[in-house]
Amino acid sequence: YGGMGLDFSYNIAVAEELGNIRCGGIPMAIGVQAGMATPALTRFGSDELKKQFLVPTIAGDFVACLGISETGAGSDVANIKTTAVRKGDEYVINGGKMWTTSGCQADWMCLLANTSEGPPHQNKSLICLPMNLPGIHVAKKIDKLGMRSSDTAQIFFEDVRVPSKNLIGEEGKGFTYQMLQFQEERLWGVATVLTPLETIIQETIDYTRQRKVFDQSVLHNQAVHFRLAELATDVELLRSLLYRTVALYVEGNNVTKFASMAKLKAGRLAREVTDSCLQFWGGMGFTSEVLVSRFYRDLRLMSIGGGTDETMLSIICKYMEILPSK
Repeated sequence: YGGMGLDFSYNIAVAEELGNIRCGGIPMAIGVQAGMATPALTRFGSDELKKQFLVPTIAGDFVACLGISETGAGSDVANIKTTAVRKGDEYVINGGKMWTTSGCQADWMCLLANTSEGPPHQNKSLICLPMNLPGIHVAKKIDKLGMRSSDTAQIFFEDVRVPSKNLIGEEGKGFTYQMLQFQEERLWGVATVLTPLETIIQETIDYTRQRKVFDQSVLHNQAVHFRLAELATDVELLRSLLYRTVALYVEGNNVTKFASMAKLKAGRLAREVTDSCLQFWGGMGFTSEVLVSRFYRDLRLMSIGGGTDETMLSIICKYMEILPSK
């Protein structure tokens, strides 16, 4: 279908390299295209669907988006309200999606919707939804704290008709398919923050070395250089966890626990590194002229998007058998 046939570790290599881009929005948008809206289609879609949607997406001729979150259902995916009711050989879609990355410019959406009245983990399906169909309304591009180069849309569906053949895989398996997509999304996100965190630490070292306070460099203070050493150590530990998780995933293992751990640590560490380093930049760090202030805004999303820190903790607890499975 136009791809290179490489395993998932190459996605992570690309994601880590994209961290050299000096903002978070572009790697995130590429990640939606490469590792968030397309894995389920690649794994479970029909040959016809892959030719119609996957081939042009891989070629870069189509922009893809992922329609999961809603106003009342972000991390709680099971609680989504959007419906796709089967009528003849079509689904009729009603509802809406929120926080949709690339939603304003997307050619198609990988949509999660309720296709039956059954239990919330068994009544959902993924559907390839062309974004030019009647009844699709892109309400607005959301103004955000960070990731400002990435468009984020609020979208409504009003009696949108899509062919039933656009169903990805089996009806009712959408929740399961999306949980699998989340693993790749979360690992991509972890990989994209490694290089920015290293960059911020190094730029802070360089700045505090030449910035003088009370006749000595700021870096000379033990509280500063010890903190930077600690943060650098944490970044390396996160990288090791990511690489271990990816190796297990490539071998076909269930990595839900480790991927959730990595996502949790990446979100927490992104906040720690950017907050600590911005403090060492002093008043300059509070301006828009330095990279640390941009990443302070951009990387804050890591603890929210793709499942909040609290959701990751709940998943980890489940796999540690601290909490009962649902």
